[in-house]
Amino acid sequence: MTGKQPINVEEESMAFRAWLDAHYRERGLFMWLAFSLELVAVITLFLLMLLTCADVTGRYLFNNSIDGAIELTRIGLAIMVFAELPVISWRGGHVVVDLLDSIVSHRLIRVFSMLAALLIATSLYFVAWRIWELAERSLRRGEVTEYLKFPEGYLIYYIALMSWVTAATMITYGIYHLWVTPSDNQLVSD
Repeated sequence: MTGKQPINVEEESMAFRAWLDAHYRERGLFMWLAFSLELVAVITLFLLMLLTCADVTGRYLFNNSIDGAIELTRIGLAIMVFAELPVISWRGGHVVVDLLDSIVSHRLIRVFSMLAALLIATSLYFVAWRIWELAERSLRRGEVTEYLKFPEGYLIYYIALMSWVTAATMITYGIYHLWVTPSDNQLVSD
């Protein structure tokens, strides 16, 4: 015997669940959706890092780069950005300019925040609809990437779908934060 303890699957599962609870403020289905989308983004980022290292090593040490590395990088960036966009939007992690926050009441700021979330969601919905049409056109025309011959339409469909998911998260973000954010009286008493 080597003295190693047998792995207890139940304890490992509990440890993973505790890690999720500690790192994700979302609960239930939203926690698993956020975790899944972030996992896609992290794996994609890791693969992009490996691709870049291999491409640079090949270029400088062997005078031969990886064919299609630029295309893979572009595809990976699209996958990563649009996988993370719904999560960032739901958490309110986007850039916010708060020039008027010290002048305007908290209630008015919440109303402006909800209106902004609804405006962004509406814009994303219509942009996603146009992107979906472009994906259909791309597949109909048989457009593919230059080196890898990957059909571009599938990636464009993915971008449209994730834009719709982001629009939905922006609507729920606006409504959720309007209802959950403390009122002016609670803020003053704190």
